[in-house]
Amino acid sequence: MAKLNIQDLRNTALQVRESIVRMSTGGGNFLSSSLSCADILVFLYGHYLNISKDNLNDPTRDFFFLSKGHNVSALYSVLAESEIIGKERLRNHLKMNDFIYWQPNLNVPGIEFHSGSLGHLLGIAAGVAMDCKTRNQTNKVVVLMGDGELNEGTVWEAALVAGSKKIDNLIAVVDRNKYQANAGTEELIRLESIQEKFKSFRWSVRTADGHDFASLSRAFSRPEAGKPTMVIANTIRGKGIPSIESRADMWFADLRDEEIENLLKELHAV
Repeated sequence: MAKLNIQDLRNTALQVRESIVRMSTGGGNFLSSSLSCADILVFLYGHYLNISKDNLNDPTRDFFFLSKGHNVSALYSVLAESEIIGKERLRNHLKMNDFIYWQPNLNVPGIEFHSGSLGHLLGIAAGVAMDCKTRNQTNKVVVLMGDGELNEGTVWEAALVAGSKKIDNLIAVVDRNKYQANAGTEELIRLESIQEKFKSFRWSVRTADGHDFASLSRAFSRPEAGKPTMVIANTIRGKGIPSIESRADMWFADLRDEEIENLLKELHAV
């Protein structure tokens, strides 16, 4: 990997958060959970993944799959900051003249696969990673999941196959903000210990502060041969805007223009 430029990543993350907030009106957006994964996506596209506007059709590029598809406003914002899509397209969120809306759409450059029903994209990513290995390619295949998504049985079916088949070019990331929709994960259906569960499925498991780029870089370094990698990224819902952090009621928000501007002022003040 290239040298980690933390200040550049922080600057990009600020712009991404601003775009996420601006998309939280005119029909709404999954605001706080998109903010929780913003830094992870900025790290992946700004430092870790070999994905750019120039290699989207190159079969040797890296692949990224957003399994927690309702947080696509964060991904669209990162794609805009990466110049894969034009920043002006973000203003088309929920408009009839574009494909920028609540779930990933394959008509948008940089989107590898649609999602919606949770739990499916780990299996898709495992299949792509296995295909790359069969072709003797060195692609990295990364999939981002929500922690509540781990309640889905298809996740564990895919995890079992990936561990058994030693798909070591597959990296899964869990955005561990400890909320599922508008409830705490451990109050709804207990997930812990996520680390021990994936270890028992023959995965290499690391933990990271999902808002600290140096911590993320350490977690993604030195993959273990013969094992897929799981990165448990501990995050905070609504990160960057203290008034909405760790609030279940801000999972989805449809805000007035005045509320948007107040949140933006708070974001930039922090």
